[in-house]
Amino acid sequence: MRIVVVGNGISGIIFSKTLRELDQDVEIDVFAREKYHYYPRPNLIDFLAERIPFERLFAFPEDWYTSQNIRIHLSKPVKKILPVSQEIELDQGHKERYDRLIIANGSFSFIPPFQGTEKKGIFTLWSIDDAYKILEYLADHPNVVVIGGGLLGLEIARALNTRGAQVRVIEFFDRLLPRQLDKQGASILQHHIERMGIQVRVGTATEKFLGQDDVRGLRFKGGDKWEADMALVAAGARPNISLAQEAGLEADRGLVVNEYLQTSDPLIYGVGDTVQHKGRVYGIIPASFDQARSAAYNVIGQEKEYLGTIPSNTLKVMGVHLTSVGMVNPEKGTFEELRNEIREEGIYKKIVLQDDVIVGAIWMGTKEGVSDISRIIKLKANVSKWKEAILEDGFDFSVI
Repeated sequence: MRIVVVGNGISGIIFSKTLRELDQDVEIDVFAREKYHYYPRPNLIDFLAERIPFERLFAFPEDWYTSQNIRIHLSKPVKKILPVSQEIELDQGHKERYDRLIIANGSFSFIPPFQGTEKKGIFTLWSIDDAYKILEYLADHPNVVVIGGGLLGLEIARALNTRGAQVRVIEFFDRLLPRQLDKQGASILQHHIERMGIQVRVGTATEKFLGQDDVRGLRFKGGDKWEADMALVAAGARPNISLAQEAGLEADRGLVVNEYLQTSDPLIYGVGDTVQHKGRVYGIIPASFDQARSAAYNVIGQEKEYLGTIPSNTLKVMGVHLTSVGMVNPEKGTFEELRNEIREEGIYKKIVLQDDVIVGAIWMGTKEGVSDISRIIKLKANVSKWKEAILEDGFDFSVI
């Protein structure tokens, strides 16, 4: 059986790795738009900040693919999927046949419809080539504005700050990290960031890039302006669904898949940032891992349902340890929220409970208790006896 994978990002390569562990004989061919082997995208931040060299960007050495008998076709993007003949089409009409096809072509950086996006000096960070272009331009344009106060935007800001750039961050929502933090936690993080010399402005909409041919600043709705000679847009990503749509596969906000990661064509599977499962597009690394592994079992007939992924991020944002798990900003239903804050130390802990079961947590400024709180959320354990004490330092999680 020949398995063809579209894309060599995290989901495509983890799928291929898992499949090879399950079956030593199946043929695996990966077709990639990129000219580089797979690298975790968070490594691009470390590269920008000079924390790692180019050689350490990559997840696996080149000879690993040979040893695993995984054939990687770099710089060979798939142009069309032909479900009727079970083929993909590459450049110049060349076709390759598949028995099963895995669509793992990820997402792309989204630039909102600001005015003036055609100007020189506007960048997104999505690839190694993007990183090189940013560094080249930064050398003569050190006054930088980052549009987007999510994870990527903040880490870009910190990376360029370490290179001596003057960096400011603008965020549309009323707080930083709107997906991972609440207002209280975001306020503590913003205080920490501003102490590093990075100016932050939240609750503000960008309207236009200023300048003639090159960026010279931003204008916000309301008329306020910032000067800048370089802009990094980190305003989110969108699933790459055009290839699937052109093939007639069902798509909504993402490529629609069932509990076995099959698309509307049962011989074609989807994994990673490109897919929509039960109405949800995850766009997070844990979901890409879970989907890739499940699909590897399913493609060879060992049924393994994908039941969804609890949103979980454990990171170091601007040098601050942060874990955000599950539902951290409940909007509907009966929830209880408990907090513990030590602002001067940058520590913020929060749990969200429903019927005395923890359904979400924020753990910022400390790693102590992180693995335990994640475990308890997965257990769906009733914590009514301990809920007031869980947030205290030194709590013994082994009792739960």
